[in-house]
Amino acid sequence: MIIKSVRFARLSVPLHTPFKTALRTVSSIEDLVVMIDTECGKTGYGSAPSTPVITGDTHQSMLSIINSVLAPLLLGKSVSNINELCNHLAGAVVANSSAKAALEIALYDLWSQGLGVPLYQALGGERCELKTDVTISVDAIDKMLSDCDIALDKGFDVLKIKIGNDLEHDIKRVQAIAAHVGSKAALRLDVNQGWDAKQTVRALRAIESEGIVLELVEQPVKAQDIDGLHYISERVQSKIMADESAFSPKQVVTLLERGAVDIINIKLMKSGGLSRAIRIADIAATYDCPCMIGCMLEGSIAVSAAAHLAGAKAQQISLIDLDGPALGQFDPVQGGTKFNGPAISLNNTPGLGITHINGLIDLPNGVWQ
Repeated sequence: MIIKSVRFARLSVPLHTPFKTALRTVSSIEDLVVMIDTECGKTGYGSAPSTPVITGDTHQSMLSIINSVLAPLLLGKSVSNINELCNHLAGAVVANSSAKAALEIALYDLWSQGLGVPLYQALGGERCELKTDVTISVDAIDKMLSDCDIALDKGFDVLKIKIGNDLEHDIKRVQAIAAHVGSKAALRLDVNQGWDAKQTVRALRAIESEGIVLELVEQPVKAQDIDGLHYISERVQSKIMADESAFSPKQVVTLLERGAVDIINIKLMKSGGLSRAIRIADIAATYDCPCMIGCMLEGSIAVSAAAHLAGAKAQQISLIDLDGPALGQFDPVQGGTKFNGPAISLNNTPGLGITHINGLIDLPNGVWQ
């Protein structure tokens, strides 16, 4: 399959309830959709959200870098050379990880279509059924308890609690949620870099002293504070997971060599797509370090690709945090992966299996509107 063109569209999905973290508040999923067309008539789909406070990427910056630098590298090339294409994208420009991820997802979609098998099978996997957690946004305690009840009613039994904007109130939030939920659900904490190392130790010791068992604690300190992560890991019982500290394979090696964390969170928007995400999973496996597969509140196109990676790397990726589609009021994507509350069912059709996307707004001039 020879690449003929790269097209863009905008896709918007309102959320059931605003998504609030220590870094941002979002009321809808806003994705840039990338479509790579081939001369034989097949199309590969990829997408990425705007996350300037995390990756530095905005919708317009992604459009600009793809149009000016990345897309020209692909035109006229064969999709069968997937590794070469991904290497070209990775080395063409520094950073811009979400733009690279959107293109890589579309390339891998086409590549596995060409093989005639679902993406997870093309990557050597067999697992086609996954179960995700769901995010409880940081808010007033009563609202968070209500959101927990809604999640439990929908069948979720793993809750990821967003905290990190007020240490003392955060401790009270976790204690109240643990008492309210009891044994109905496992709890994961996501601090989104909201504390420093000493605050984290203080907070987790207070939580642990109440007999509260946390499945993991995600990125409590600033991304660059590797010493802080190591300090925390040596002083608390809870498992510490790196998210914003773990963009690249090199960063993951540093974290694991230092013994700074117990778990690595892989996100396609951080790694720059599937190729380096696969590498990160393989690196973690050599250290016997479990991985989570996560998302940046993107819609079901990119989340489907992440789910296929989890299906392919079942031994390395044991934790699933792919609730973006579950947070939206509807799923505009037809065909492909099915999202039903906590249950994720991968398609058995070639590639990502996408047949149609409702509500796409074409961006023919490469300008976000």
